[in-house]
Amino acid sequence: MHTTLIEPQELLEHLEDPDWAIIDCRFDLTRPGWGATSWAQAHIPHAQYADLDRDLSAARSAHSGRHPLPAPAELAATFGRFGIDARVQVIAYDQGSGMYAARLWWLLRWLGHQSVAVLNGGFAAWERAGLPLGRAATTRPPRSFLARPGARLPVTTAEVAAWVAQGELQRGATLLIDARAADRFAGENETLDPVAGHVPGARNHPFADNLGADGRFLEPPELRRRWQATLQGVPAERVVTMCGSGVTACHNLLALEVAALPGAGLYGGSWSEWIRDPSHAVARGP
Repeated sequence: MHTTLIEPQELLEHLEDPDWAIIDCRFDLTRPGWGATSWAQAHIPHAQYADLDRDLSAARSAHSGRHPLPAPAELAATFGRFGIDARVQVIAYDQGSGMYAARLWWLLRWLGHQSVAVLNGGFAAWERAGLPLGRAATTRPPRSFLARPGARLPVTTAEVAAWVAQGELQRGATLLIDARAADRFAGENETLDPVAGHVPGARNHPFADNLGADGRFLEPPELRRRWQATLQGVPAERVVTMCGSGVTACHNLLALEVAALPGAGLYGGSWSEWIRDPSHAVARGP
């Protein structure tokens, strides 16, 4: 069973396995239709396309962030439509870094499905290896996916607001770690959300720091070294990750698992939901 990362050559051996489902998660926040178009042009054979907005997020509301978490029942129906049940090994990939594939990885694990891994290096690594491509719009027969949400539920905005009010983040009782780039965290270069800055007391660990120059995850010892510098002795069970909308926060959760530091939680609404309430405090600077 693969539960974190898988290499292209390992996936190649299972392309024809009916109990393996491959999900293409390529996406671009500035060009929402780009991923589906790219999948139609070429994809890993037998891969189905999962759209971040349509399949991996709920509809936005007046109080939600940009990518609200789907209701478990709706998400289970989506996974069943993709031909996933308890027997299926799921492999998710995107254009390279894993920033969107990690969202699918976390959603499946949230609903109790552990047999899910992200293709290390994504579609770019698959192409560099000269491995076969498909162009047919293939589908899998639907299966019955039974949701079994885990013990650690997604953190809500109300919980984060309580931590800020009670000084938990400042004391380090809970660590809220933001996966956005350092300039967005500091409030210096916000291009996606109407308010710049970060939750007071949050720490920054950009998801890009989990990757090498080739877009592949760093080796586990190096990941662990970097994360221990961020955690400063706080156990992962007291960590909650966030980002702009709850997507790249999942990349940090995957990196923590690869680094053998499991147990962290997700603030699904993240920054774009936090700023929906103008009474919420905003911090700027590193």
